[in-house]
Amino acid sequence: MVLVIAEHNAGQVHRSTWEAIAAAQALDQPVTVVLAGQGVGPIAATLAEAQVAQVLMVEHEALANYTADGYVAALADVVATTTPALVLAAHTYQARDFMPKLATRCGRGLVSDCVAIRREGSGLRFTRPVFQARLQADVDAAGPAPHFATLQAGAVRADAVQKGSAPVVAHAVTLEAAAVRQRPEAPFQESKQAVDLSAAERIVSVGRGIKGPEHLDLVKQLAEALGAELAASRPICDNGWLPMDRQIGSSGQTVAPKLYLALGISGAIQHVVGMKGARTIVAVNKDPEAPIFELADYGIAGDLFEIVPALIAELKK
Repeated sequence: MVLVIAEHNAGQVHRSTWEAIAAAQALDQPVTVVLAGQGVGPIAATLAEAQVAQVLMVEHEALANYTADGYVAALADVVATTTPALVLAAHTYQARDFMPKLATRCGRGLVSDCVAIRREGSGLRFTRPVFQARLQADVDAAGPAPHFATLQAGAVRADAVQKGSAPVVAHAVTLEAAAVRQRPEAPFQESKQAVDLSAAERIVSVGRGIKGPEHLDLVKQLAEALGAELAASRPICDNGWLPMDRQIGSSGQTVAPKLYLALGISGAIQHVVGMKGARTIVAVNKDPEAPIFELADYGIAGDLFEIVPALIAELKK
């Protein structure tokens, strides 16, 4: 059984939690989702719309506001009771805070920031980036279950979740006041961005092949014709041709749109880790040996300054 730890904020399920549920479903094992907090019945009902065995709702006044101490105490009890093979959470700021401590409390290690999890024989194999995402390492889980892991945002599409109807089951826990040594503060707020590319269904992204900022208007016209957001690889943003909040990659945003159109992007691993979860990838590059073509569903080996105007003309018909 896979135990997925759900995250919520302001009454809403965190988007990355759906990605973690989809990844768990793909392992062909029963999936249980655990939700901790107070007054979280409506959130549990939303999670129950996924095809899972059950949603465990852990409610306690000590869990009304997130603290690592409270979560670890409550979730360690759930892990001991349910004896899962894998405990999985999205690799969010909150999970980075409590998951290492929870794994340690259970006497296990943690494989963090995974981009893939799959069955390997009778065990599990985790893939995660190393050396600043220049390489990817396969990690085999050793020792007895449960194993603990976190999943990188965008590694699995949230819309890949299989829908169903699951029961919501209350799971009572006993928490001593002394066990929560921390005083809850306001939830961590990620910096506000001008655009949330992770929510875009279509993205047109540009790389070094654009040659100069004076050519960006052409790409913007294509994005408008497609009803897409405009994005870029790191060199474009480093040069100030587009704002940093438009950057895709290991040091930018991670996205998983329905359509990702890569123009003049070679396909360096630092960029690929930010967009490889896209449903359909279309690449245009003059170099037929560009690494991006190994990932693309459709590839055009040609000059983007000839191809993009033709695409715009067809889209406007």
